[in-house]
Amino acid sequence: MDHQQFANVPQIWKPEPHHGKMMKRLKKVIEDKYKVELDDYVDLHKWSVENLSEFWAEMWDFFGLVSSKKSESVIDLNIPMSESPKWFEGAKLNFAENMLKYRDDRIALVQDGENSKVERYTFSQMYELARLYAAAFRKFGLKKGDLVACYMSNRKEAYFAMYAVASIGAIWTGALPLLGSEAAVNRFKQVKPKVLLTVDRFLQEGEEIDMLSKVRDVVKDLPSLEKVLIIETKPESHTKDISTIKNSCFLDEFLELGIEDDGTIPPMEFEQVSFSHPLIINFTSGTTGLPKPIVHGTGVLMSVSNSFGINYDTDRDSVWLSVSPVSSGGSRSIFFALFFLGEKSFSRRSPFPEPPKNLGPPTNINFSSLFLPSGVELEKRGYLPTEKHDLSSLKLIVAGSSIVKPNNYDFMNKILPNTMFANSYGCTESMGICMPTEMSLPAFKTEFNAACLGTSVEVLDEKGNPVVGELGEIVITKPFPNLCLGLWGDEDGSLFREKYFSKYKEFFSVGDYGIVNPITKNWRICCRSDETLKQRGCRFGSSEIYNIVETFPEVRDSLCVSQYNKEMDERAVLFLKIRDGYTFSEELVNRARKAIAEKLTVRHVPDIIIETKEIPYNLNEKKLEIIVKKIINKLPYNEETVANPECLQYYHNVPELQGF
Repeated sequence: MDHQQFANVPQIWKPEPHHGKMMKRLKKVIEDKYKVELDDYVDLHKWSVENLSEFWAEMWDFFGLVSSKKSESVIDLNIPMSESPKWFEGAKLNFAENMLKYRDDRIALVQDGENSKVERYTFSQMYELARLYAAAFRKFGLKKGDLVACYMSNRKEAYFAMYAVASIGAIWTGALPLLGSEAAVNRFKQVKPKVLLTVDRFLQEGEEIDMLSKVRDVVKDLPSLEKVLIIETKPESHTKDISTIKNSCFLDEFLELGIEDDGTIPPMEFEQVSFSHPLIINFTSGTTGLPKPIVHGTGVLMSVSNSFGINYDTDRDSVWLSVSPVSSGGSRSIFFALFFLGEKSFSRRSPFPEPPKNLGPPTNINFSSLFLPSGVELEKRGYLPTEKHDLSSLKLIVAGSSIVKPNNYDFMNKILPNTMFANSYGCTESMGICMPTEMSLPAFKTEFNAACLGTSVEVLDEKGNPVVGELGEIVITKPFPNLCLGLWGDEDGSLFREKYFSKYKEFFSVGDYGIVNPITKNWRICCRSDETLKQRGCRFGSSEIYNIVETFPEVRDSLCVSQYNKEMDERAVLFLKIRDGYTFSEELVNRARKAIAEKLTVRHVPDIIIETKEIPYNLNEKKLEIIVKKIINKLPYNEETVANPECLQYYHNVPELQGF
């Protein structure tokens, strides 16, 4: 690998003295209490991972977690990570009580939609609505440990319902609304929900998506469901026939259960549970088999407090915008960040509006979370802000779901020169961010300049040794509170240990690869999970190739995977999707080979470079390298999470790949 690449990384962010105010407040608390001197975030991070118990105890107090009983101990570090050591044992608290601790008249939620008016809800109104939902759920018979599943688009009702469910000590789970009925059933049947919350319809880039037909199929295959709650999106929704959906009713009818005969709503009750009581179940993507149900507890509060509160300098005066569906990881992070946010604005609008009239966000938005491919698509479609769009309040855009490429930074800097555009690294298992872009430190293009406080991250080679300047596997070397509790139904933890601790017995790993820059000491994510390639003895990540070829004006998209022969020799195959108005040619292939050899090494140059008309993505807009890899290697695969499955047929019989 050309080590010159480490020396010439452009700086894209220079912090000002006012940045990192929350971090500096926390640092002062720790310095005063523990009699230490800490220069900056780097020093604070080092102290936090060397003093885990003390650090997380301070975080609990710093963000004011509400509990009826404090913990007897923070963490027993003698218990291996693979045994899921419990945090804050003895503590009694309720997630919803923390989420609803503000009950004033400040704005909490703003909902916007493609065909509906803007709606605003104060913290006080949000509390009262959650109280109504909770009363109805209790009257219905929902109790501690029961499961409620959400299968719908980005709507306010999901927030009120989730807080109500958590107040009872019940468990929340969900599936993306674009998933087909079979894919949703494959998730829900593993956890057996008692209630399903859904919607009759939603809009996707102007197209109306009917949910009722999918819900009918889901309900048939889920005998555990005792109630199906359908949100009506229009006044005429009540005329729709839902009689064929067993145990169903419209949500507004169900909520009448929560109102007493005298018109009052019972007081809100917050079931006091342990810190490790199951709160939410997330699902993995399912590209390597059935999606795995990952269990999280109240530790999710520590995650958002850490990244949103400390790294992104969020407080009650901050306003966040999200366009992610409520069952996506990014949306859930902001879902939980209302714990200390001033306002959360979310939209059911398409992220690709017709330019230029709807491109800008509301003028008071300070922060935004963004599926990275949505931002990339804005560039490809040529959507640019005009002088009519006031984006001066926008301080930070956090990209998620994919690796940010150099040209993505260039585009966002072009349209938002005064806004930090940052990537974030996390995983479903951490229910939040492990590596953010810390606003009080300099930031460099394509790199993460920090790990979250209390999060010990290293890059290891194949022998388990820490490496710098070399591609290696990213591991978490010490426990942290927002790491998942385990897998649902895995009573003895054997599946959990096999999946996350089979390679490194002492460290947690999901199989992602990265590099530590020996000069900046920052991290780069090179590939997620099974996206690594090893050609001619050289291990590298697919994103290293994308970063080069996707700068070519002819290339709209690319995908690089491994193909194996009978002797298990491996070669890299690069597929290029060409922009309209350009053609695939041998000259383009030669330029690509030359650029890869110059910027990386000749061993990185894919043996095969061919054209493709389309590249598969999942519903979270991530490239599906693993599915194409399985197809060209004649292996079985699961296409239920593919957003554009019609494109897969091309990869089955590519002439250039035959005979290897």
